Amino acid sequence: MSAKLVFLGRLEDIAGMGELAVNPGPLEQVLAALDPALAIELLGERVRMALNGALLGDGGGVILAEGDELAFLPPVSGG
Repeated sequence: MSAKLVFLGRLEDIAGMGELAVNPGPLEQVLAALDPALAIELLGERVRMALNGALLGDGGGVILAEGDELAFLPPVSGG
């Protein structure tokens, strides 16, 4: 089994996909296996994360387990 990364908004465009199955483990390890340009975007200070539907304060110490879903939410703009 695996964990899943979900990319929303402009992050989906940057990733070239809406979601990606990854091996479970520490977030730093998961991001290190991604394209460096995508990892940099995902770590942007205005990008929020939600683990299994719950918003996280920051990404420090996140360890993905099998079946987890980590969504990356870009900043929202509107007018």
